[in-house]
Amino acid sequence: MSRSRTILIAGAGIGGLALALALAAKGLRATILEQAERLDDSGAGIQLSPNATRILIDLGLGSALASIAFAPEAIRVLAGPTANELARLPLGQAAEFRYGVPYWVIHRGDLHAALLNAVQSSANVALRLGTRVEDFAIHSRGVSVQAWTRSRPVEEQGLALIGADGVWSKVRARLGDTEGPRFRQRTAWRALIPASTVSETQRQPVTSLWLGANAHLVHYPVRAGKWINIVAIVEDAWHQVGWNQPGARSEIISRFAGWAPEAQALLATPPDAWSKWALYDHAPLRSWSRGPITLLGDAAHPMLPFLAQGGAMAIEDAAVLARCLAKMPEDPAAALRNYEGLRRSRTARVVRHARRLGKIYHLSGPAAMMRNLTLIAAGGQELLARYDWLYDWRMR
Repeated sequence: MSRSRTILIAGAGIGGLALALALAAKGLRATILEQAERLDDSGAGIQLSPNATRILIDLGLGSALASIAFAPEAIRVLAGPTANELARLPLGQAAEFRYGVPYWVIHRGDLHAALLNAVQSSANVALRLGTRVEDFAIHSRGVSVQAWTRSRPVEEQGLALIGADGVWSKVRARLGDTEGPRFRQRTAWRALIPASTVSETQRQPVTSLWLGANAHLVHYPVRAGKWINIVAIVEDAWHQVGWNQPGARSEIISRFAGWAPEAQALLATPPDAWSKWALYDHAPLRSWSRGPITLLGDAAHPMLPFLAQGGAMAIEDAAVLARCLAKMPEDPAAALRNYEGLRRSRTARVVRHARRLGKIYHLSGPAAMMRNLTLIAAGGQELLARYDWLYDWRMR
């Protein structure tokens, strides 16, 4: 693989792997620099809305993902204290008819493994594990990246460098971001449990969203319906950095005291195997590119998970960026400017909408009552239609 004609990617997460595949599909070459010594399958579930599945299917991953993903029939919205159903948004065949592709839920590790297998099968992609990007230098031939392996420094040459290195992106910091991500006074808890251990109601082929005062709960089947992914988000001052901190079951159960017995029973099912992470986002950046260097996914636009679009935005970024580079391979700086121009307003809208939903989900008192009445009056079809701008997105 010719290094001078290669796009360098910092980070082998969902966005970095999707970008490498999208570049390879356009006949370009990619080298992924990942600081982890090995890639594991840890993580929570992830919702792949049609704007993301459309791209993954175009990349040739449709069959592989269909065998391990789950297509929920609906999103049911429930009142946390009473378990009353407030709305049911149709998914399944209805969503596939509306948007042309399915709405899937999947374990993040399964999605990552499918992307990784495709990357490792591509002759146009190289993956360098245990390689931590430290710095870069722009020159007339593109960019030089200084990185560290376990034993020695290394240098990589490429036409461009793409920072796909997550919320705490070193590439973003090196580009001059002094603000950094901001803690949003919320903590997310996750657990994965066998479907056989929960009630028949909790095994329904739907995504369940429970709303309550200062907290909400989401659960849905993954791994072909054999497991249930649970995510509980609470308002909290705890803000330790990291994605996989251990959490005590007693603590999360206490945060949902007063909720419906069905919700409390679900939270009590997992053993002491809860993990938690603090939630951060970032105000939309005025610019996230400099010459032949740009950002992608959480590195460019960290967002809260209330809209379930962090992974989807990274996948969209990857498709748009690959197309821009394929159109202008001799002028990567111009290609990256075009990419940023195409992505900035959409991702900023998603960041703002996710932040707004976080407030709506956690309302209490009369405000929560008005929210619930609004959901009941709107109905599932109208609520789904409000997200056509998000789910029906296509590259133009």
